Amino acid sequence: MSDEILDALVSTDWLEEHLGDPDLKILDCTWHHVSTNLDGRTQYRGRHLPGSVHFDIDHVADKSTSLPHMLPSAADFAKKVGLLGVSNGDQIVVYDRLCGGSAAARVWWMFRAFGYDKVAMLDGGYGKWTKEKRVTEMSPVRPEPGAFTAEFKPSLVRALAEMKANLDSGLEQVVDSRGPGKFDGSQEDLFPTKKLGHIPNSVNIPWGDLIDPESGAFIPAEALAGRFHAAGVDLDRPVVTTCGSGISSCVTALGLYLLGHTTAAVYDGSWAEWGLAEDTPAAAAA
Repeated sequence: MSDEILDALVSTDWLEEHLGDPDLKILDCTWHHVSTNLDGRTQYRGRHLPGSVHFDIDHVADKSTSLPHMLPSAADFAKKVGLLGVSNGDQIVVYDRLCGGSAAARVWWMFRAFGYDKVAMLDGGYGKWTKEKRVTEMSPVRPEPGAFTAEFKPSLVRALAEMKANLDSGLEQVVDSRGPGKFDGSQEDLFPTKKLGHIPNSVNIPWGDLIDPESGAFIPAEALAGRFHAAGVDLDRPVVTTCGSGISSCVTALGLYLLGHTTAAVYDGSWAEWGLAEDTPAAAAA
């Protein structure tokens, strides 16, 4: 497998065929907001894909800020990923229990943001895998530490100052991946904010619109392109994605990647940051 070039997605068939590969590392990235009364690590302990270890985005995060699961430093990322048994050269496959929307897509993006592209997401995730009655296990996985190095790739990440500057320049199209209620300000967001609505001039493409509801896999490329076209997104221009806290926006970034837009950036702080800042404007439904 070491010479095989993978895209950003792998199928359940492919993963089952390669489960025994020595350089394959599978990460269960399931995460839930506390309001759900669910816990990704507990679900992992209950049942997980063979050989997988749990990747906690709240642990592999910047602990110096109160904002949720912000990117850590490159050194901290490398250290914590190494402790999960990942080494440079490994093929990483990430999955979760919500079609990429409960952090698998974010972990895919995190690796890329730290200069590592040999990472793919399991299309359809845990749900598709179990619906197909493929093997899972309960026994904990205690990997030997790996040797991983990371180098921050700022082109794939946007910070608050850059997002504010874009209000004037309009150089980057902003795609908000939240549901329509949160986008138009009629619903509260998951994280505490001082304002409701969305970043002015952004467009709304709920991340779930990119996923087939039956299989949990991404919709076909033609339909995927159609979703962006219908929202007025020009795939030949720069795009930055945003959401509530930088998770589901990564599903959208992955969708763009599948269409060949490999340079789409993610606003790491997303609405959890923008909605708290004193000097950020918010647009909402009339």
